Amino acid sequence: MVLTMLAGLLLNSCSKNDNENEVIDEDPPVINGPSVETNPPNTNYKPAFAGQTRIGGMKTTTPFSAQLISTTLVTPWGITSLPDGRLLVTEKFPGTMRIVTVSGNVGTAITGIPSVNSTGQGGLLGLCIDPNFSSNRMIYWVFAENVAGGSITAVAKGKLAANETAIEGAVVIYRSNSPHQGANHFGGRILFDRTGNLMVSIGERSDLVTRPLAQSYTSI
Repeated sequence: MVLTMLAGLLLNSCSKNDNENEVIDEDPPVINGPSVETNPPNTNYKPAFAGQTRIGGMKTTTPFSAQLISTTLVTPWGITSLPDGRLLVTEKFPGTMRIVTVSGNVGTAITGIPSVNSTGQGGLLGLCIDPNFSSNRMIYWVFAENVAGGSITAVAKGKLAANETAIEGAVVIYRSNSPHQGANHFGGRILFDRTGNLMVSIGERSDLVTRPLAQSYTSI
């Protein structure tokens, strides 16, 4: 499905105690709702524990507001905030990255990004900025890449040019070790944790032959 809009979602999930700087929940979530998945299993894999594939839904009364800021982006997928509040967005297909203001101004496609495999669920996926972006201007992103034997999930990094029109010195820093001919479930979310480690999610490529690799410690 081609997505043609980007919504800015503002969450207001907590408030401050009048007497302290402590952040407290306003309303506890309901975590024992009905199962999210209701369709029958599509494999004969045995769940690791009872209810593993039928986890209950979560419901909360936390208020939120949503505002449509652009309808011109093509397949927007990854999004992260720049220090000044603007948004850096990936367009999964054809594999472009743009800066978008919260008022809806969409910048030109940023150049210097390695080619992506944009078939199926591939393309330019998640992204994040370096914790020290203000000084080093480094960006990290996940993408589907063509290699010998099929396609893989890869991670790259590069420096956003001072004029914000290009990525400088882009280099692939990680490639998964299981090329596959399929076009689904590349995965691709990425972020830094509080200790500075870079965390990346990778899909199991959907097919029955590759799904068991999701639980394999040697499949990286």
